[in-house]
Amino acid sequence: MEFLPFPAARRHAASTVVVDSILPRAALTLAHWRGAPTPAMYQDDTSAGSVLRALRPSAAGLAQARYVTANHFDVDGFVGVWAWLNPVLALRYEELLRLAATLGDFREIDWQSPLADHALQLVCWLNAEEKARFYEPFGAPAGRRREDEASAEKFEWFLPRFGSILENPGLGRAAWEAEYRRVKQAATRVQSPATTVRRYPEIGLTVVRTPEPLPYYALFSPSIGTDIVLSLYDGQRYELEYKYTTWIDLESRPTLPRLPLNGLAACLSDRETGRHRWTFDGITDTGPLLRLDGRQLTKAQRYADPDQRPIYASSISPEEMEAEVVAFFRVGYAGMEPKRYWTWAEVREAGGQAG
Repeated sequence: MEFLPFPAARRHAASTVVVDSILPRAALTLAHWRGAPTPAMYQDDTSAGSVLRALRPSAAGLAQARYVTANHFDVDGFVGVWAWLNPVLALRYEELLRLAATLGDFREIDWQSPLADHALQLVCWLNAEEKARFYEPFGAPAGRRREDEASAEKFEWFLPRFGSILENPGLGRAAWEAEYRRVKQAATRVQSPATTVRRYPEIGLTVVRTPEPLPYYALFSPSIGTDIVLSLYDGQRYELEYKYTTWIDLESRPTLPRLPLNGLAACLSDRETGRHRWTFDGITDTGPLLRLDGRQLTKAQRYADPDQRPIYASSISPEEMEAEVVAFFRVGYAGMEPKRYWTWAEVREAGGQAG
């Protein structure tokens, strides 16, 4: 088995296992993307989790497979590709790799896990080396390159090096330490009296009220089990975000579909007395944001941590903001039942009915 860049894999699909991507006629698909043809026995919350499931039995499609590929580089996809190429070591560290993939994709980590710090160090190492040596996530178009082509360089650099960091993260301390400490300090703030967390499980919403914008790995950890986060910061600065958990086929629990945010944006804009207006991303974006003048951000900026982008002050009080958001989703989800494996057609239909 060997890694094959995605453009080349298109010519060898029948001999290729595709991870965290879709490749027509592939020998085996191991992806959590909505509608991906991942065999039911391997479906998992993360694509790396699907790979780890497939490694335990002799996966269907393995006999004829010679290559493994992915059409982009991120933590989940990389961990899945690496695990396929290193099955013995991957299964030895299965729980740790699952935590890392979940943190990378969903920005969630259970700080009570004895492996939480190790997983965070791995993810911070991947993030730091990726930015230092290559380009930031979603940054390929800025260099006039296609992600499925440009990302191959990342895989080729990381694949032979990851195993040693997995077994001894201290070897990568110089790269991961700064981001690791930043996240840990932010997590301490989330767990302090300065931050309040309210959950509305019936609509899948977590409200985090904290003084300043935080890294996602700290901000989203209290939201485990929900799919929408409303962040309320001092100075009447707010953002609402659909988590990636409702872009993919989540296996572990049912979810509600994403609702278009145009109605909520219009309602909030009517209340604003300042110069900014509420804007929103479409429901098929990987992590749609509702924010003041949010359309000015690039995809790379929207993917970056909230403390790395401008968040404008609103004339709406935090109490009013929370009440409006909760009311919007309660009305929109009235009569809907959560379920697994929504199709995009069903999501759009549900959004139309809610509107």
